[in-house]
Amino acid sequence: MTEGPQPREAVRQMAPYHPPTGGRAGKLRLDFNENTVGCSPKVIEAITQYLTADHLTVYPEYVDAMNELAAFFKVKPEEFAMTNGTDEAIQVLVNTYIDDGDDVLIMRPSYAMYRFYSEVAGGVVREMEYRKDDLSFPIDKFLDALRPETKLVMLANPNNPTGTGIKFEDIRLILETAPDAAVLIDEAYFEFCGVTALPWINKYPNLFVSRTFSKVYGMAAMRCGCIFSNKDNVAWMRKAQSPYSVNMLAAVAARAAVRDSDYVARYVGEVLAARELAYFGLDKLNIPYFKSQANFILFQAGDRAIPIRDALRDRGVLIRDRSYEIPGCVRVTIGTRDQVQRFLTELESLWNK
Repeated sequence: MTEGPQPREAVRQMAPYHPPTGGRAGKLRLDFNENTVGCSPKVIEAITQYLTADHLTVYPEYVDAMNELAAFFKVKPEEFAMTNGTDEAIQVLVNTYIDDGDDVLIMRPSYAMYRFYSEVAGGVVREMEYRKDDLSFPIDKFLDALRPETKLVMLANPNNPTGTGIKFEDIRLILETAPDAAVLIDEAYFEFCGVTALPWINKYPNLFVSRTFSKVYGMAAMRCGCIFSNKDNVAWMRKAQSPYSVNMLAAVAARAAVRDSDYVARYVGEVLAARELAYFGLDKLNIPYFKSQANFILFQAGDRAIPIRDALRDRGVLIRDRSYEIPGCVRVTIGTRDQVQRFLTELESLWNK
């Protein structure tokens, strides 16, 4: 008997990605940077109206969603593609521009899917590290690392898990230093920092910007995102994208989500207030942390990182260990002030033992 089909060498060499997503029900979920109170009630109302046999029988149509989202993001419908979460946005970008052996430059630590999809495509991934002292973006070293043959650059702004951001001027320098590379600025946490490169998509032909509905909009389970660029780049990406990758309910939910701007504004305001409360609480405990521009904080627990994570989980509070990337560091999602206070209360009882 033969061994059967064999995977590509690029797949053989990859490290598997196993997000720890089991056993989270009923706990305070401060581990995956999700919205901690749920999506807008208007999203639920909109989805419910489409839960009929007639609607579920038909392949999704995107015209209304594309027009409404284009108006919301202040772009033209031909300047973006709807995607099955930001993950598909990354995948489509990689599939459009990366061949075997192509040079890809990313940061470490950052979102795991940048490396994942690049390696699946056979790209050669190089990683630059954030500055050790404050985890800020090392613009000078990054510019030096860019090569004429670099085909793709992927950067999260603000970055996950560090929470640190990239300045407008630094983004411009990268775009101008690597004019032949596709440069993705992943803005999954844009609403918490307000810094966006989106208005530049027709100024820089190598710029791509992604957004997600998984974070501030509270729709992680719906898997909906967008990737923006000039119309020529988007036309190429649409050729590399499955025609029905975004389900109908996700498209409906996205339309309802952007209509409820008051909900988003209230939630962002609550998170920013809760982030300040978290700083205060960590200061009180003399726990070092890194200032964040997102809805999470990376703090330093040293050799207690995993024991603290596990003890909090036993008390119903989930946080994310990141010590495998940054020694001794743990990340906590910032939700409401009440949720942060519960986290701080439980942490204090453990920390002083």
